[in-house]
Amino acid sequence: MGTKQLLYVMQSDENLEEGLSYAIDLAKLMDKGITVLLLYKKKLQKRFEDAMMAVTFAEANEHETAKEIMAESLKNGDDAHDKKIDDLMQKCKTSGVSVNIYGVTLDAMSAVRNFLKQRTFIDLVLLSPGVTTSGKWTKGVLDRFVNIALRPIVTMTKGKV
Repeated sequence: MGTKQLLYVMQSDENLEEGLSYAIDLAKLMDKGITVLLLYKKKLQKRFEDAMMAVTFAEANEHETAKEIMAESLKNGDDAHDKKIDDLMQKCKTSGVSVNIYGVTLDAMSAVRNFLKQRTFIDLVLLSPGVTTSGKWTKGVLDRFVNIALRPIVTMTKGKV
């Protein structure tokens, strides 16, 4: 990853319109790409666990049980997150901004901290309205986090209409 990027952190169940347009405008203004960190709730982890359980049964020649587990998992899942990723990529593409998307099941603080440790191409962290209004990002926490992140952190909030 040669070019510098903005890290846009958002909840997977968050409305795209609440912050993505600002992230795209900021990326265009700064002539950077966007790396999106999608924070998934435990539902994704549950689907992964179901898949692993199905593999275990399949390896034990319990193919019918494995099929039942996968069918139940697929029935309970939805394609909303796939559509969200497609929409997100399309919005960035039509705006002329390159985008990379990563999904994690960690809390926002841990996810961002771990992500920044591994990737030096991030210049700025942009927290979406859904992340900042979660109540965990107080002023004191943000102050400490800025010192750890060693990058500017921009927070967005939902506007009152």
